[in-house]
Amino acid sequence: MIAKAKLRFIRISPKKVKGVVDLIRGKHIQEALDILTNLNKRASKIIIDLLNSAINNAKQVGQNVNDLYVSKIIVNKGPFLKRYRAAAFGRAGLLRRRLSHIELELDRINFEKEKTESTSKEEDKKSKDK
Repeated sequence: MIAKAKLRFIRISPKKVKGVVDLIRGKHIQEALDILTNLNKRASKIIIDLLNSAINNAKQVGQNVNDLYVSKIIVNKGPFLKRYRAAAFGRAGLLRRRLSHIELELDRINFEKEKTESTSKEEDKKSKDK
């Protein structure tokens, strides 16, 4: 984990935010920003701000921003805002406005690890062919 950012008490349902979050998990930060800017969802604008905050946190530490990807992004339930709506026969129906908490972590892409994994896979293929 290189940089972390949290956003709490967002007035969007966690169910709606999870659909947007699943699109960018594990992506390079530039690719994630491209996906979010072209997405026509209310949650995407909020997640863009959160991602930019995490990028700025990484810059403060002195990391190269071009080597970062979204390593972990979690959406949790927040508290309810309880509201009432008039119902028939003088009753009141309860409305629960759901809130969300989002946690985002950025990490460095490990190029050496990817190279060693690909070479070990090639060696396994060669040994199986013999």
